[in-house]
Amino acid sequence: MRELVPWWTRIAVKLVLSRLPVAYALWRKLNLFGHGAMDQADYAVRVFQQHFAQSGLAVGEGFVGLELGPGDSLASAVIAAAYGATHVHLVDAGAFATTDLAVYRRIAHHLLTRCMKPPNLDGVSDVDGLLTACRASYGTRGLASLRMIPTASVDFIWSHAVLEHIRRREFLDFMRETRRILKNDGVCSHEIDLRDHLGGSLNNMRIPSRWWEADWMARSGFYTNRLRSSEMIRAFESAGFSTGIVAMKRWQNMPTPRHAFAEEFQGLDAEELLVQVFDVVLNPV
Repeated sequence: MRELVPWWTRIAVKLVLSRLPVAYALWRKLNLFGHGAMDQADYAVRVFQQHFAQSGLAVGEGFVGLELGPGDSLASAVIAAAYGATHVHLVDAGAFATTDLAVYRRIAHHLLTRCMKPPNLDGVSDVDGLLTACRASYGTRGLASLRMIPTASVDFIWSHAVLEHIRRREFLDFMRETRRILKNDGVCSHEIDLRDHLGGSLNNMRIPSRWWEADWMARSGFYTNRLRSSEMIRAFESAGFSTGIVAMKRWQNMPTPRHAFAEEFQGLDAEELLVQVFDVVLNPV
């Protein structure tokens, strides 16, 4: 059904809806402004396992973690605790996570069925109690929340389809902050989705930056920074990381015609534009 709705219609509808005085929780229920599927136990565990495996850490050895962009749930707090986290920071651009404790109890039960040892949530009555039980903290002011985390205090940083949503003008600052808080022997694992989030093509490249980067556009629920993989890698390296690409998915053919791009993107390398998703591991240098 989604594929039948043109990309420009999705932009128009979200621009209008995002300005209505409606709480985010309602939009989430209507499946209009969701931030991932991290409230689904199997998916949340699978995502964490992917990044944990790429980190080289061992279950139960004790680590301080940081998830960028936990989205619609604080699932990673429960999961990371089961894997041995002594503390986990969850940092997002807003308070998007569900407060429904049944979601977190289902995740804890799912972990128990996998012979893991999640925190006991039976006596938890609110989100603050959940965070305490999981030895976690939840920051909802994006870059400002990152800046509150002590220097060289984190062992493991991860994100899943999040870095592409960081405002272009803030991207390097975000990377520098993650480098600041990461220990010298720490590691980052990120999966980055370079598709347009309007239908899975490159239709976002049609719009000039003077409109796309405007606050009224960027806050409407479909913003991506349009940085290509090589630009992100340069930012990682400038921030003080070495970069290892561990997976990359490409289109065989350009999903959106190049002639439809805004002029500023007409000269981009074709090989760059064919990258859909890539996984990267970052180590401090």
